[in-house]
Amino acid sequence: MIRLENQYFHVSRILLLIIGLWPYQQSKLTRLWFIFLCSIQMTAIFFQFTIFLTSKCTFDLVIKVLSVTTILALSMATYVSFSTNTEVMKDFIEQLQYVYNTLKDENEHAIVEKYDYNAKLLLIIVTVTSFCGSIGFLITQCWPRFFDVILPMNKSGPHNILFVTEYFVDQERYIVLILLHMNAALVTGVAGLLATGAILFTYLLHICAMFRIASYRLECTIKINILENNRLKRKNVICNNIINAVDIHRRAMKLSDLLVYRFETMLLCLVIGLVVLMSLNLLRVSQIMLSKNDTTEILPFLSVILCVLYMFIGHSAAQMVIDHNSHVFVTAYNIQWYIAPLYIQKMILFVLQKGSKDLTLSIGGIFFASLECFASLTKASISYFTVMYSIR
Repeated sequence: MIRLENQYFHVSRILLLIIGLWPYQQSKLTRLWFIFLCSIQMTAIFFQFTIFLTSKCTFDLVIKVLSVTTILALSMATYVSFSTNTEVMKDFIEQLQYVYNTLKDENEHAIVEKYDYNAKLLLIIVTVTSFCGSIGFLITQCWPRFFDVILPMNKSGPHNILFVTEYFVDQERYIVLILLHMNAALVTGVAGLLATGAILFTYLLHICAMFRIASYRLECTIKINILENNRLKRKNVICNNIINAVDIHRRAMKLSDLLVYRFETMLLCLVIGLVVLMSLNLLRVSQIMLSKNDTTEILPFLSVILCVLYMFIGHSAAQMVIDHNSHVFVTAYNIQWYIAPLYIQKMILFVLQKGSKDLTLSIGGIFFASLECFASLTKASISYFTVMYSIR
């Protein structure tokens, strides 16, 4: 038997292993690595807020500090949430493993393979894009020092640090260590958001596959009724097919609700934090566009892109779950139920009654994950940006 976590969660597994959060490998060394990554981010947040002890607190300074610390704070929220829910993650995978072990039809396996391929393809694209963005960000900080070595000038001016920090040391002297610490914090923070988002996205795509299998089983019901001549055998096969369709549909709905329930606090923090982060960095982008001195600072631009992509992919996955659940209802409605025997029509009526209620992925009872919610959150971010821009 092929283990689900090795075949269908390969990309997510690698990303979670990098940050020490893969639930099936939680050794002492892995836990120490996880604590080390968290400590890097926590100290980075601390040394950014210490700037208020030595500098005058201005609106621009607050915006610049929060535009970076919010990323790290969101990452810490995902780190803590997943580290305390390792058993929940295992339970999700085991439930999917149980469902997939019951699949016998080659077409059903093909459906799972298709959705898994789509999940892996998107995750690879996002991972490569994030890696290239991180490399580009690091290069923009290192190239001034590189040219100082290749083409040294008679006068060495102060190095432009893209982070506002206070380490209570000579920043010119320890510039390399400061940049190393802050960049390590940002890279591990983005890696944490990417890895945790990847596993959630994979879960949702496999839930979509379960809904699609339920639709496929309903589609096969009428075909069996038409093709099978043996009445008793036909009745048994059709009943079993509808029962199996309802069972996997029920399990898919249960898993989607359980996923949101278990990570509700984290998801709520992510939604609110991403709106705040996008608003802050939009303001930073506007400041950079109006300034002639910060043309090399690309972190706010990358942060805005990260926020939009993260929210769009997450809400798109939730929209897919909603659409696939609705597709089960549409399939039950569109099949030729009127040519089936009365007892089959009654069973299909049960599916129609269950599907008449839309599936909603509610986050804290405030947000309902969907593309419509993504549009509303984006609009809210732009609104908050315009308010802050007008009062700066």
